[in-house]
Amino acid sequence: MAELGGATVVRVPAGERALIALGFPVLGAAVGWGLIAMADWVAGLDWAPFQGPFKLIAKIPEPWATGGAVALGLVGGVLLVLTAIGERLTVTVRHDAALLERPDAAARTVARRDVAAVFTDGKALVLQGADGAEHAREVSDLRRTDLRAAFTAHGFPWREDGDPYADRFRLWVPDLAGLPEGANALLAARAKALQKSDAAESALLLAELHRLGVVVRVEKKRQYWRPASPS
Repeated sequence: MAELGGATVVRVPAGERALIALGFPVLGAAVGWGLIAMADWVAGLDWAPFQGPFKLIAKIPEPWATGGAVALGLVGGVLLVLTAIGERLTVTVRHDAALLERPDAAARTVARRDVAAVFTDGKALVLQGADGAEHAREVSDLRRTDLRAAFTAHGFPWREDGDPYADRFRLWVPDLAGLPEGANALLAARAKALQKSDAAESALLLAELHRLGVVVRVEKKRQYWRPASPS
């Protein structure tokens, strides 16, 4: 967390960013090396699964086998780093607004006057309006204590006890009655996106659900919904 020109910026600490940037490639290389190291042993076990791939790996001559496996592991680790960077959330809080940014998505600004409650729901940061509609719901690894300090410092109404409408959520199942027209199709499509861990598609579908007046939270890839303006 840092102060910048009258605003408070909350992001993943530098130490954690460095650990991700260095740790994932090293871990990937170690996995690649370990795969080669155990290939001969696994290939000799008649009862072990995936005999075909391990026997094929065991036939690759050195140093190509180890070098190739380590290189592939490094590449895999770098791809994980790039994915983590793209999904990383940065929150900038000012007295008049909050700005939520990710490198791989459009920034979102929520005016202070539109926010009646700020809280965390699991790993999600939620900015909620007076009518119960959600202006933002962003999942991240940001520290709750940092978020609370940033929002309270700028006069946002932080709710320590969480969502005031938590008891209104109901589990969604296909073709559920009581939803606005088109919402079931969007929820079904989003369920598939969640199973594939497709964050971009999931966010796009969630925005469409908000337009229909449906608020959604996710728990273990299950979707729970409520009307945006509870009666």
